[in-house]
Amino acid sequence: MRVALTFDAEHPDRPRCPPGAARSILETLAGAGVHATFFVQGRWAQAYPATARRIAADGHLVGSHSFYHARLPLLSDAGLEADIGDAEAAIRANVGVDPRPWFRCPFGAGWDDPRILAALERHGYRHVGWDVVPADWLPERTAAEVRRFVVEGALRQGDGSVVLLHTWPGPTAEALPGILLDLRAAGADLSPVDALPTLPGTAISP
Repeated sequence: MRVALTFDAEHPDRPRCPPGAARSILETLAGAGVHATFFVQGRWAQAYPATARRIAADGHLVGSHSFYHARLPLLSDAGLEADIGDAEAAIRANVGVDPRPWFRCPFGAGWDDPRILAALERHGYRHVGWDVVPADWLPERTAAEVRRFVVEGALRQGDGSVVLLHTWPGPTAEALPGILLDLRAAGADLSPVDALPTLPGTAISP
């Protein structure tokens, strides 16, 4: 059973985002020998270039998470083109890799919008959604809850499940060692999304 842990690397806008959470996540993954997928916001990569570059250096798959983390359907055609292009340039410069063809729409907004999908395709991207949503961004979410929701959701979804996590919540960094332990104990092969046979759209609710 293949499970893809994916992390949106972006500027946090909620509490419980301790400094160093992203580095802690990378250290845990490295210690366990697990490769994940990181969807990197362009502005975040510019703000944290050392951490951003380590994502690729550690062998993780890198995708784009836009430049501004705006809801893409709200952008004009010109704004959409600029956001996608600026994100790619920032990721190339600060992460050191080409994020194509992997893209995750901020908030999942526009993943089924023909205008958004056509713009992504022009730039060589495809949207990658998720199946399992532990809602780790919620201020009240505990590490124990994140662990339980991820493990139960992935096992319920089965082979090819994609888990949505973020690099900034403290509970996510705290829960990750247990998540890896539980999923491996259940026989899961933890893989980047490019190792999955199919990819999901976007689940709306946790």
